[in-house]
Amino acid sequence: MIVVLEDWKKTKMTTAISIEDVRREVKILKALSGHKHLVKFYDACEDANNVYIVMELCEGGELLDRILARGGRYTEEDAKAILVQILSVVSFCHLQGVVHRDLKPENFLFTSGGENADMKLIDFGLSDFIRPDERLNDIVGSAYYVAPEVLYRSYSMEADIWSIGVITYILLCGSRPFWARTESGIFRSVLRSDPNFDDMPWPSVSPEAKDFVKRLLNKDHRKRMTSVQALAHPWLRDDSRPIPLDILIYRLLKSYLHASPLKRAALKALSKALTEDELVYLRAQFRLLEPNRDGSVSLENFKMALAQNATEAMGESRVPDILNAMGLLAYRKMYFEEFCAAAISTHQLEAVEGWEQIASAAFEHFEQEGNRVISIEELARELSVGPSAYSFLKDWIRISDGKLNFLGYKKILHGVTFRSSNTRLH
Repeated sequence: MIVVLEDWKKTKMTTAISIEDVRREVKILKALSGHKHLVKFYDACEDANNVYIVMELCEGGELLDRILARGGRYTEEDAKAILVQILSVVSFCHLQGVVHRDLKPENFLFTSGGENADMKLIDFGLSDFIRPDERLNDIVGSAYYVAPEVLYRSYSMEADIWSIGVITYILLCGSRPFWARTESGIFRSVLRSDPNFDDMPWPSVSPEAKDFVKRLLNKDHRKRMTSVQALAHPWLRDDSRPIPLDILIYRLLKSYLHASPLKRAALKALSKALTEDELVYLRAQFRLLEPNRDGSVSLENFKMALAQNATEAMGESRVPDILNAMGLLAYRKMYFEEFCAAAISTHQLEAVEGWEQIASAAFEHFEQEGNRVISIEELARELSVGPSAYSFLKDWIRISDGKLNFLGYKKILHGVTFRSSNTRLH
């Protein structure tokens, strides 16, 4: 067994926070285990002067060194081989409720110098356990890879996805998507600028690869793919490679179960307009729930799927708590058609190039099966907004028959935000 010993002098850890950071890293490394692309943790100890962490030795150097050695650009096929490994281990961490917060080429090491050596994710010093629906607020990470919402001090696992988008951009073109001479300049670029897809080599990069990068580098964190969805994206898809369980379906199912009948009808219509690309991911997730003989799933299936993938980290981050909010499923069955309605994110679909066509087709289904006469007062109650919103809501209802129009249908799907000082509908 070859190991590497990492140590920190306690005299350099001058604050309680830095000592706590090291202890948290050890706790995360201990709790996370069993993934091929996660650095192996063997032991940790401390004496009066030092803290020691014993880990697997990776002799192949950093991903950054290999990028530089190639002159900065990977072929699409070589980039895919790297990204499948990155997304695989990050999806594992996210399912366990661990957000890394410092994903960059320096933190992926190769096990050996061989061209096809495996990569390992290292350095969990900035990582943390994150509970379902929790938002973090401390600004950490490396400037070039930091997500916009981190700078706004409200973020979750999607921040890691942004960092993977930056890595992908670098792999495919050899330059950073956001650049400036100062850290504050980089932050401004992250918040305000869009990546350049016009200069070489982007004109020669496949449309699928460009779509992949754009769906990771979306400034709206709700519209980004998850790491599991990225593995199912047409650019990376490989039917011989299993797709892992995605914690996102648990969050979406919870929202669906607590949604109003009108919202559920709108989502069911949307599910009937999904393209084959979206269905590949949904079929894979449904299979992982191991449906019963009659083709249905219940709360027990969701419990079983989580249990099969659990490490100690899942308990620390309280991921199983999400099952409590899915309790309504204990008294009913769900078949694939309804699962599709429950497990789709309107925000993510809005980032797809063909969104308007999908929405239009969905509205046709909604007209046939779910649309009904609705008053402005009922619509306001549906959306939990007050009379001050009536002037907006009248534009969502057809004058001819009192039913939702296309705009109203899309708004029901999307949801609204209500600010107490001033009603604003988005």
